[in-house]
Amino acid sequence: MILKLTSMKDISTRGIKKAKNDRGFTLLDAIVGISILSIGLLSLASMQVASIKGNAFASGVTEATTLAADRLEKLMALPYTHSDLSAGNHTDPNPPAGYSIAWNVTDDSPLNDTKTISLTVTWTDHGVQKSLSMQRIVPRII
Repeated sequence: MILKLTSMKDISTRGIKKAKNDRGFTLLDAIVGISILSIGLLSLASMQVASIKGNAFASGVTEATTLAADRLEKLMALPYTHSDLSAGNHTDPNPPAGYSIAWNVTDDSPLNDTKTISLTVTWTDHGVQKSLSMQRIVPRII
């Protein structure tokens, strides 16, 4: 077996060549990467805020729809001559906090011996008043 001895000059030049080829990332590469990442994260944050606002609005609409449907069912179950079904405007004396419920009853509309109930639920969402309306027709059952 023969060993070849190399000089220190050969070893040092090989090390320099290897160092030139194995550079890795530069500072500019890192800055560009971090910038792209931060823009993406800021976009996600703004989408999250919009999603939270949308969910809050949807919650208000769902609650208002449930309140309106519940009140209409109660009104439909009343006798035709009940005072809550008399012609004119009516309000719920004890609505849930943050909501108001009002309804208007019109006699003989659209046909004789019927009453049209127009019910409106109002609430405030981020300082803006919102409302939801439903209508039902109650027939006189003879």
